[in-house]
Amino acid sequence: MYLYLSHNPRTLYLVTGSYDERKGRPQRALVFRAAEANSAQVIVEFLPKDEVNLTSAVRLTSRIIKGCLGLISVENDTFLAVVSSATEVGNTRPSDSQFESVAKIHEVLFYCLTSHSWDDFSASQDTLLNPENADALMTREQQHYSQSTTPPVFEHPCMPLTKILSSGSFYYALDPAWDLSSRLPVRLARDRSNAHDIGIFDERFVWNEYIVRSLLNFRERLDPPEREELDKCQFIILAIQGYVGVFTMALPAPPVNGAPVIATLSLISRLGWRRAGTRFNTRGVDDDGNTANFVETETILTTDQHCVSYTQVRGSVPLFWEQQGLQTFGQRIQITRPHASQPAFERHFAHLMEEYGATHAINLLGSKENEAILTSAYAKHLQIARSIWGDELSITHYDFHNAVRIGGHDSVMRDICRLEGVNNNMERYGFTMCDASIDSLITEQKGVFRTNCLDCLDRTNFVQDIFSRKALEQYLSLVHREWLQAGALWTHHRELWAENGDALSRIYAGTGALNTSVTRTGKRTLAGVLSDATKSVSRAYINNFQDKGKQIAIDMFLGNMNNQRQVDIFDAIHDSVGKALQQRLPEYSTTQSCSIFAGTWNVNGRLPSSESLLPWLFPRDRKSICRPDIFVLGFQEIVQLTAQQIMQPDPERKRIWEQKVMETLERRPQRTCDYVLLRSEQLVGTAILVIVRSDLTAVIRNVEGAARKTGLRGMSGNKGGVGVRLDYYDTSFCFLTAHLAAGHSNIEERNADFHTIVKGLHFQKGKTLSSHENIIWLADTNYRIDLDNESVRARSEADDFDSLVAADQLRQAIDNGDAFFGYEEGPMLFRPTYKYDLGTDNYDTGEKMRIPAWTDRILFKGRFDLAVYSRAELKSSDHRPGKLFSVFALFRSEVRIIDVVKRAALSRLLLENTLSATPGEKLDEKLASLVLPDESYSELPPPSTDDDAWWNRPEHPKGIFSISIAHLLESNTANPFDSSEESPFSSSPSSSDEELYSHAMGLQSPITPVRKPPPPPPRSRYTDV
Repeated sequence: MYLYLSHNPRTLYLVTGSYDERKGRPQRALVFRAAEANSAQVIVEFLPKDEVNLTSAVRLTSRIIKGCLGLISVENDTFLAVVSSATEVGNTRPSDSQFESVAKIHEVLFYCLTSHSWDDFSASQDTLLNPENADALMTREQQHYSQSTTPPVFEHPCMPLTKILSSGSFYYALDPAWDLSSRLPVRLARDRSNAHDIGIFDERFVWNEYIVRSLLNFRERLDPPEREELDKCQFIILAIQGYVGVFTMALPAPPVNGAPVIATLSLISRLGWRRAGTRFNTRGVDDDGNTANFVETETILTTDQHCVSYTQVRGSVPLFWEQQGLQTFGQRIQITRPHASQPAFERHFAHLMEEYGATHAINLLGSKENEAILTSAYAKHLQIARSIWGDELSITHYDFHNAVRIGGHDSVMRDICRLEGVNNNMERYGFTMCDASIDSLITEQKGVFRTNCLDCLDRTNFVQDIFSRKALEQYLSLVHREWLQAGALWTHHRELWAENGDALSRIYAGTGALNTSVTRTGKRTLAGVLSDATKSVSRAYINNFQDKGKQIAIDMFLGNMNNQRQVDIFDAIHDSVGKALQQRLPEYSTTQSCSIFAGTWNVNGRLPSSESLLPWLFPRDRKSICRPDIFVLGFQEIVQLTAQQIMQPDPERKRIWEQKVMETLERRPQRTCDYVLLRSEQLVGTAILVIVRSDLTAVIRNVEGAARKTGLRGMSGNKGGVGVRLDYYDTSFCFLTAHLAAGHSNIEERNADFHTIVKGLHFQKGKTLSSHENIIWLADTNYRIDLDNESVRARSEADDFDSLVAADQLRQAIDNGDAFFGYEEGPMLFRPTYKYDLGTDNYDTGEKMRIPAWTDRILFKGRFDLAVYSRAELKSSDHRPGKLFSVFALFRSEVRIIDVVKRAALSRLLLENTLSATPGEKLDEKLASLVLPDESYSELPPPSTDDDAWWNRPEHPKGIFSISIAHLLESNTANPFDSSEESPFSSSPSSSDEELYSHAMGLQSPITPVRKPPPPPPRSRYTDV
């Protein structure tokens, strides 16, 4: 097929060519142009070729286009991604009546629909890439990402995407279309009529799902004959990332006629995209149970008699852990949510059990400190999870490095399959085998091995190679024992796994895999040792200094950037439904109240004393039942701000404060709930702790931390800000603590620090501070009072707060729009917290005689009701601490809970009524008048009677009734016997500060249903139109 461009209006044409027609494809054209009314939308038409006028069109490239990957918006322009170079890898299952051939993508080009600015591409982009130069391409890609993050003026905005997609790691299925994203037993279980339906695929592994989604929706809206024609043209490509290798060989035949048997050995690795990224940027698990570097690898052996498939998976340790800062060979690991990982951990294994059946984890981590920490946490979480799944979930810990150190790599090959848990489950899980002539399943694999090391690369690939060979030996021992000694088979098997290790390692770590010399030859050579040393050094440099830009490009391609918009294909009907659905948000969502306890404390470098923190964490009526949903505690000067601490801050101080706070919460009087430390972050002396009720960990997701230095023009962390963001149900929060520039007259420096933090604090996937619905700052702002010392002290003693507020530098900065514009603060009804003589009620009597000020502040933006804003009375600091340190505030807020079942039902109802609208009918009024039926169980069959039982009806064979996932996702209702918040028994009129605090803390907290295991997140195929 060929690609053309015409102007007025600017239009791209993807048109079948003579080559396509010789292969029997229809003569059609797929036409793209930007919508006039909305440049964010694209108009797509599927037309007969003879209806397209190409007389004034220009052919954009002399290449034959293989197909398109989709549409993407970059820097306010819309681009069409097309595959311009690909080569066939081979036929993975030649015995099948329909070929299952695979092509490797070598070049992807992006053409703009909305602007002519990018029509003249550089020579490098128009040069055909050599399919054999994958390593050279990766080197050029790494050099690109190591440059400044500011692109050259004339660089194509999609160049980072081009480099990733043209790296030789993406594959797609050739004609006739088949589902490369799904393993063999899944494909065979489908109806034969759906075997070549490109709309059926495994969403976990199709990497261009985000940019191709609009085209797939367009395809679904076509009439069935048109849809079939579109599929035959192969305009749409679904690509996986990973590795595909194929070898065909002759193996000895039984002594019948002497002719050898032609066998094909294939290896397909499918890299998951849901937690995609580079080595040090993406680790562990996310809240939906997706892990970094998750790969499904399938070994396929095909003969004229049988087709055998064996599947394994790998993935990062499914806990919340990361590696921050500069990483060398002694890698520093931080488990960021040690007490709140269980829900995500169980979601991960729930996905595996649902997809593959029984799961046996192989943990290859070593006994060194950092890896041992992960192993211990892994074992603890899995033991808890076994209470759900019992023997269906198990684990084997095998210190790979220690085994190699003692007995070499040969000992691993010899011993690992002899381990009891491995050997038993290898026999128990078996493999999948089908009759090659009729594609009928004979036996199916009943479980999966999940292998991990730290990166899930070198050690993992080595062990998976062993398991793959063991599975093939099981099959051969039953059917072709003579092939057990076939040298060609095992040589090709080793080569495939070595290439697989290199390919996956280049994707995740930037270099080929270590230990590949052992995988290829079975021996450790001097050349292999030197090669591994070179790769290790290269990895350390690439991962520390080059991967950040690559991570941004990956997130852009996958649609993970916070401000990114998905390209829509214009459809008036679906646009009307989407608009009506948004307007009726309250109909498919509910809200729950939550309480947040925020406080800030400058501890002046001191460790916690024996003094109780109860007056700080519960500063009012400690006898009342007080249980905020969330504690947010900000510290400043948690370490002494010396040069040594600034260069290498001591994390032990933060851990001591964490322990002191958690002990206080555990030992508080009348304890009615438990708390866990959700996340903590530190930037030299500034630290933040976010602590939540333990029963809320299942509904708090996407927890991240970030920091921004402001000292010495952004180079030093003695001043700066650190933040934690999270999603509580479907509402986003961001909490920040900061230490701004000191000095009475340094107002502009403090304003500049604020703006530096706001602009420079970045979370994953492009999220910034402004991305959040609710924001709370709890900080030592260092803003002072512009009055003389004597006046401030006198007015403070007289509680003349109004006159002090009028001279407050922070309030003046807000009023002038210089800093914290749009933020609110509670009334200042307490005396300035800075600066006291330590342990006394006296303002500074030292040599400097500092002017008292409200330096410790809490400001907020979003949907908050401020219940209390005051200070507490601890005397272990020169700043007076407050409700959560130095100054405290108690907030009430609401979180929104989206009911995906109701949203999908309402979307269907709106769509059906839109399609049934008659000419002249007022559609807006019709849609507004629709009411969603309250039929919670409308899908269930009617009750049985003496004369009729639903399980005997033909539509329910064998009494089986399939319940949609919609019912499984329905949330439980609250307890009807709970008192409402408006009940006169739960509250009373109050006016004093103490009564307000006690009343606010005593309000009913959200009731969260506890499920084991946590429910999986809704899949995209169940979302609204």
